[in-house]
Amino acid sequence: MKWWRNRTTGHTEDGPPLDARRIAWLTAVAACALLPHASHLPGWLDAVAILLFTWRVAQLQLRWPGVSGPVKLLVVVACCAGVTLTFGHLFGREPGVALLALLLVLKLHELRSGRDGHAVVLLGYFMLLAAFMYSQTPAMAALLALSMTVITAALIALTGPPAPVRVLLHQSAWMLAQALPFMLVLFVLFPRVPGPLWGLPLDAYGSTSGLSDNMAPGSISQLSLSGEIAFRVRFDGNAPAARELYWRGPVLSRFNGRTWRQGDAARRVSDRPPPLPGAAVAYEVTLEPNSRNWLFALETVSALPAGTRLSDDGQVLSGEVVRSRRRDRFESILSTRPGDAERSDSLQAALQLPATGNPRARELAHRLRTQAGTPDATVDAALALFRREPFVYTLKPPLLGTDGMDEFLFDTRRGFCEHYAGAFVFLMRAAGVPARVVTGYQGGERNSVDDYLVVRQSDAHAWAEVWLRGEGWRRVDPTAAILPSRVERGLADMAAGEPVPFVARVDAGWLRSLRHRWEATNNAWNQWVLSYDQQKQLELLSRLGMPAPDWRSMTIWMASLCALLALVLTAWTLRRTTPDDSLAQAWLRIDRTLRSSGLGREPWEGPMDYATRIASVRPDLANEVSHACRLYADARYGNAPHAPAVRELRASARALRRKRTPPTS
Repeated sequence: MKWWRNRTTGHTEDGPPLDARRIAWLTAVAACALLPHASHLPGWLDAVAILLFTWRVAQLQLRWPGVSGPVKLLVVVACCAGVTLTFGHLFGREPGVALLALLLVLKLHELRSGRDGHAVVLLGYFMLLAAFMYSQTPAMAALLALSMTVITAALIALTGPPAPVRVLLHQSAWMLAQALPFMLVLFVLFPRVPGPLWGLPLDAYGSTSGLSDNMAPGSISQLSLSGEIAFRVRFDGNAPAARELYWRGPVLSRFNGRTWRQGDAARRVSDRPPPLPGAAVAYEVTLEPNSRNWLFALETVSALPAGTRLSDDGQVLSGEVVRSRRRDRFESILSTRPGDAERSDSLQAALQLPATGNPRARELAHRLRTQAGTPDATVDAALALFRREPFVYTLKPPLLGTDGMDEFLFDTRRGFCEHYAGAFVFLMRAAGVPARVVTGYQGGERNSVDDYLVVRQSDAHAWAEVWLRGEGWRRVDPTAAILPSRVERGLADMAAGEPVPFVARVDAGWLRSLRHRWEATNNAWNQWVLSYDQQKQLELLSRLGMPAPDWRSMTIWMASLCALLALVLTAWTLRRTTPDDSLAQAWLRIDRTLRSSGLGREPWEGPMDYATRIASVRPDLANEVSHACRLYADARYGNAPHAPAVRELRASARALRRKRTPPTS
């Protein structure tokens, strides 16, 4: 940038130099803009930003020397290299925000003119906008609103006369409050586009957690350590019993000796479920982003939302990857199981096992089938084995070796739901009973505030299905044989010392009530703000009297309401500037007192010009009029308090009334 400095004024070609007061405001801008990003920036970059920020504050307060050009260049090069090593590239959301944070802090060390100050303010606004790409919770929105108030106050300080901090913050908050009606009109009426509001790069969803399309020992137990919400459910009527709340996800039918994976049935899909007898349960699921095309519904689905499909193994699939929160309505029949006329290749896949391995488990399965005689009795015998033997349900199972099924069933006997479901399916297949593993979620916690059922990642679960002739696929949950309360109360009854998430273990009533209220607030924010999509907009406008709105009518309404709001605010502002307050009334007393002597103020005449004219024609009144004019100017246009000025102006009017004389030529 080209700089030149006037030797007499110190001004640059971009305006007067910034004083310490404005630099302090700009420093506050950087702090407010970086605070929402502190948790997701790399730790080393947070340390560099704090160091540069502290140096700038010390430079203002302790007169430390500024950072030299070579040092700033070295910092930029080193941080760019660090960002590249941390993220693997310089393009995308994460590295882009990291570089902007670095440039914002470095800009504080080269503030010279108002142009630099405006650059910091605009960059601060942009950093606040970028924070919504990481979190859109009510808490983040409140933090960003406070930060925006400070940044707007800094913009006022940058362009206006000196004023106390409290006055600038009040003015900033008042300006933002006047913008709220326009924001609401635009939010309600601006045509919504399908899909998420933010065009995020693909790396924006890289950290999304949830179920996987495969299952190995320990995979679900690690997921159960998280208390994050997977989805919320609202039933049209009463919610089913907890033992019926099995939210179906990926179905795993291939086994290589250690890992279970999806089979060919997962790729065979249809647009509508088969007709099933029984009473249907209707409900609405609000699913959090999971970077998959999986939807979760109760077994067995009888009605699908538009744009979804059902796989042959009963999993509901979306037409696109779920990268934003979505809401779907389902119907399920809980009393019916499909698959009585199952395909032969699906049944064959449900019997597949590796050619070798786990000899003791195979022998146990053969013995169970021989003693039981029928597939149905074999299922009961295997469940009785789990109940009878000293198996332990734990989130900290020991590692298993090559013959994992043998080690689990005969040696360790400690495992989580994936261990029991996998071992049960292995025993059934070895006994000649078609079986498969089903993963998903089980249960949920009812929120007493908004009556939603909250299903968390800690509710992730795995169970089994066996195919029985004349019945179809029967759900069998071996976990219920080991720890029946798992199906009724989730992980709350796990043994002491287990790493259960805090939200699943807390028993304090007041703390649970507080958490329910906070989650209900977040849910309302999600349902009415973040999930305000095209469908919800059309529903709301229909209730407001616009049954079939298009973009033309919505634009006309939006422009008309914004124009009406502008007129109302303009009229209100003009009304506030009319002389109808106590200060203006006291000032009018001065004018009326002198007007009777032919010395009234002209409409175009300001207070100080008026005092100058009176002093030239009536020197005897000069001191009193000059004092009154200065009082009014300081109170009306400056920061002087009004109440003392009103009292003194009234006293000046009385004094002038005693001194006035007939009009002079």
